[in-house]
Amino acid sequence: MNHQKGGRYIKDMVYGANDGIVTTFAVVAGVMGGGLAEVIIVLIGVASLLADAFSMAASNFLGSRSEKEFYDRERTVEEWEIENDRQKEIKETEDFLANRGYSPEDRQKFVELFLKNKELWTDFMVKEELNLAYDPEKSEKLSSIATFFSFVAAGFVPLIPFLVWDGDKGALFTLAIFFTAFALFFVGAMRTHFTGKNWAHAGFEMLLVGGVAS
Repeated sequence: MNHQKGGRYIKDMVYGANDGIVTTFAVVAGVMGGGLAEVIIVLIGVASLLADAFSMAASNFLGSRSEKEFYDRERTVEEWEIENDRQKEIKETEDFLANRGYSPEDRQKFVELFLKNKELWTDFMVKEELNLAYDPEKSEKLSSIATFFSFVAAGFVPLIPFLVWDGDKGALFTLAIFFTAFALFFVGAMRTHFTGKNWAHAGFEMLLVGGVAS
């Protein structure tokens, strides 16, 4: 089995895709009652799609950057405590290890190793004491880009019937409902490429959640 490194952005992609589908469908449903022409519905849908995609991407970038800055700040505090209040940190480390079931002898060995590797010790304390985790290889820019393109690609699907077919708007809206449902199921099922879960269960899960939101 191989690791799926791209999976570190799966949250951004699923988040963007689901929101894109639901948001665009909501816009289409909202303007249907106005008796507007198909071209106007498409223009409003595309304008809303791009505006929301940029907003989501920017929000993701700022949120990820804030999360990283918070993590760095807390890690700096933990480094200071290790350097300036070492006995207290050793006691806390031994307590965490004891809670994990390690014997006093093993706890002592761990402490000796941590004293030789302050960075590893800091990583351990940040995770155990503060319950914080951060992936340093995950880029805030790539997170926002993944959100943007997932939002646009998936969010465009509910508009397809109005672009491809002419006819009664009620019939086109019914098609848009089916296209929306298919997009939700498809994106949900595609998650299993990274998660290894059952594709049908994952697809219906997203269909249910996204359908309720829609």
